[in-house]
Order: sequence, then C-alpha cells, then structure tokens
Amino acid sequence: MKLLANTVFAFFVSAILYQGSAEGRTLVIGRVSNNPAKNYAELKPLVDYVAAHMKDLGVTEGAVLLAKNKEEMTKLFLEGKVDWATKGIFQALYYVQVSQAEIFLRSWREGVPSYYTVIFARKDHGIRSLNDLKGKKIAFQDRGSTSAYFVPLAMFKQAGFELTELDSPRSKVPPGQVGFAFAREELNIATWVHQKITDAGAFHNQDWENPEHNPEGMKQDMTIVQKSKPLPRMIEVVRKDLDPDIKTRLKEVLLKVHEDPKAKQALKSYSATTRFDEIEGDAKAGVEEARRMMKFIGPELH
Repeated sequence: MKLLANTVFAFFVSAILYQGSAEGRTLVIGRVSNNPAKNYAELKPLVDYVAAHMKDLGVTEGAVLLAKNKEEMTKLFLEGKVDWATKGIFQALYYVQVSQAEIFLRSWREGVPSYYTVIFARKDHGIRSLNDLKGKKIAFQDRGSTSAYFVPLAMFKQAGFELTELDSPRSKVPPGQVGFAFAREELNIATWVHQKITDAGAFHNQDWENPEHNPEGMKQDMTIVQKSKPLPRMIEVVRKDLDPDIKTRLKEVLLKVHEDPKAKQALKSYSATTRFDEIEGDAKAGVEEARRMMKFIGPELH
C-alpha cells in the first residue's frame, strides 16, 4: 500500500507542480516512466537546482512530468508541456524526428562521456566474428536498452543478418538466422553465455569490466567478438520552441553544474551523472554514428 501511495503521489505532485504559480513560469523535465516514485526522486533535485538559477527569467519552480509511454511524451513535447528530457541516443533521435525536440547536450554517466557495445562469447565456443553466430543465439537485455539491444541489433542488421526473437533462450533458432532472447539484467546476460544457455551476449564496455555484471570467474572464460563504435552515454534534449533565454540559461547552468559542490547530490540522483558537455568533437561523431544506425533500428522504436 505504501508503494502504491508513493506512486500515485509522484504522478499527482508532477501534475500539480507543472501548473506552477500565476506569477511565474515552471521549468518542466519529463521522462517516460514505469516507476514513478523512483524517477520523480531522480529528476526533481536537478530541475529544482536549475530552476533556482532562472529566477531573473521569471522561472519560479521546477517540476517533473512523467509519461506512460513515448507516444504520451511526444504529445507533451508537442503541446509545450515538457521543456527538457534525458534519453539514450536512439530515443533522443526518435524525439527529434517526431516531436520537434532538439539534441542539446551530452551527459556523462558514472564518470564517462561515451561507451560502446561489446558482443562476447565463451572462448571455447570458437566464435570469433559475427559470421560465426549464424544459426546461434545471443542474449540481449530488454527492448529499451541502447547498448544491449539497439546497438547490437543494428550491428547484425548492418552486416546483413536476419534476427528472430525466441520464446525462450533454449528455443531452436531458424536456419540461417540469429536468435535472440531478453535476459533483463546484465548479470543474467553474462551467466547465460557462461552456462552455454546462449552462444553470445551483448552489453556495454563498462558492464564488461564491472564484476557485479560480469564476475571475474566468468569473464576469464569469455572473449569479446566485436565492438561497436563509441556513442554518447546519454543525451539531453529540449523542445525546439523553448524560450531562447531559458534555453541559453539551461545550457549555461548544466555546463557548469559539476563545479558546484551544492549540486553534487542532485547530479548523483540524476542517474549518477557527473557532468554535461557540448555536442562537438567525439560527441558529435557519436551522434552521427547513431544517425547512421537509426535506419536499421528505426522500426523498433515505434
């Protein structure tokens, strides 16, 4: 009952805070959520911090608006009810396409600005390239994962492979195809590969090095088959018609937030974000790489 109350409370407060006061404007951050209480707690400290630096622009408070799915979030962007959101690169590009959102900044997570997907297998399986996985099975995480679903999916499709989702990781793979199943958790992916439930797995390089996701006892028996090109860790997007003064101030505040000790907890709550930077150099190259991959995964985002 307590969890239910917290969940309802998160949606209720989000809606109320969005309305703001009659005298001022509210800065609104949005997210698609299946865990409202958790996501509200993640987002509220940072949007409050940023809003506090916009009082001279008439912004009196920050608010969180949570959507049930990407279609609802698209509607909120188009209606001007959400100003700002954080997304994985492919979801960010989706909102750019369908809701006139604008790619804004790159956000660093857990101290890194970018990451890449690794496709891995047991050393004793003799799998050394994607071609060796034809007729075999691979473990992905879930349909919303950038590094453990969208990227490896694009890698296979770009190489000309046909993939099919399996009812179970133990199901038979159709001849000439690559079968995939969702393991839900990173540790499950590594375990399925190590225990030979699937022939390969995919997640990002930080997972590969993280003993909680890939224990050393299993890692020593496995090898990386192929790596993707680096992509931005996460992307901040804003609606294109956001007031220019507010957009400029938002960028100024986010680019300097890591320098303020008072913002440390807000950044930590914001999915362990450590800083933000401009979309230029390697960040721009990563966005362009994702744009090239979009044609192979676009239908999966709809």
